[in-house]
Amino acid sequence: NAEVIFMIDNDEMPIGFTMEIAQHSDILTYFAGLNEDTQDRIVSGAREVKSREEMRSYVRAIPKCF
Repeated sequence: NAEVIFMIDNDEMPIGFTMEIAQHSDILTYFAGLNEDTQDRIVSGAREVKSREEMRSYVRAIPKCF
């Protein structure tokens, strides 16, 4: 999916978020289908994450919370 690839390459996304969401194709597809405002909120929240484990939990919670 070209849209998904573009989002992964986007320099505005935190690298930890990009790496973690890329490992979960189902969550990545879900994220790609969200509207831009919701995606922006998720990325903003990812900027606040301080550890790898916290990022893993954050990404896994995306389908449940948004």
